[in-house]
Amino acid sequence: MDIRTTHVPGFKIGTADDREGLTGVTVFLAPEDGAAAGLDVRGCAPGTRETDLLSPEKTVQKIHAVVLSGGSAFGLEADSGVMRYLAEQGIGFPVGDSAVPIVCGAVLFDLSIGDPHAFPDLEMGIKAASAAGTDFPVGCYGAGTGASVGKLTGFEHAMKSGAGYAEIILPDGLAVGTYMAVNACGEIYDQDKILAGALADDDRTIISSHRLMLEGYERNMGGNTSIGCIITNADLTKTECRMVSTMAHDGLARSIRPVHTSMDGDTLFTMASGEVKTTIDTVGYLAEEAVRLAVLDAAASAEGMGGRPAYRDIIK
Repeated sequence: MDIRTTHVPGFKIGTADDREGLTGVTVFLAPEDGAAAGLDVRGCAPGTRETDLLSPEKTVQKIHAVVLSGGSAFGLEADSGVMRYLAEQGIGFPVGDSAVPIVCGAVLFDLSIGDPHAFPDLEMGIKAASAAGTDFPVGCYGAGTGASVGKLTGFEHAMKSGAGYAEIILPDGLAVGTYMAVNACGEIYDQDKILAGALADDDRTIISSHRLMLEGYERNMGGNTSIGCIITNADLTKTECRMVSTMAHDGLARSIRPVHTSMDGDTLFTMASGEVKTTIDTVGYLAEEAVRLAVLDAAASAEGMGGRPAYRDIIK
């Protein structure tokens, strides 16, 4: 198990998973008074919850958690578990005598691997939230448990992927961290080197989906979606958080080919605690690079599961 540590002040990350069914949940808890947030969705097949309220004109200005889940739309149930956990802590948006936790979420499609009837539920959401701290596992844990890449020529040629994390901290104290659960149709690139992608019939030789697409290869690109969350201590508005998410998608474009397809719902959240004054361009560029590095970390930390090999298996 590969462990990462977040040094972004005030934020906690927790995971829970079904290692037999091959699905899981990752939760990002904001500081107790909440965080400004925004998102950007690319591709045409997203699965999300409570994202309309992130529009700048909506009443709620801060959220309390983001949940990334496997299980396709079924996995959105885990968000209710996180909401229940926060409510028990007395955390939420004040409404009369009640406090309603504001929990946003997104899901990826992992029903092609493991048990297609296993998906994150309310109890898994509670477990992930309860486990939240500064240390957390990457690779095939949490939302990355059932993630895979290289599915252009069919899932039988895919490689196992997972979740990764990267962060950049500047001398002035600005911190930007990014967690990515990488579940792409295409392959993962480090510059021009393919780390993980579609395999030939020998299950060891990686073929180029990028080249196949340039040659006019046609296929239904179902079963994808990479989702992530950017956390920062920058002082940002909801509008600026959305701009950071928009810029950060370039990190996916630099590390995944193809990306943002008609059957992707690639979604990036940004959560900002508001402690450090800085420029939107600085945060956005750091987020872009952190996204790219987190994608590479997802490939490097994945392990072979569900009959599909991972990067570690191929480079032996």
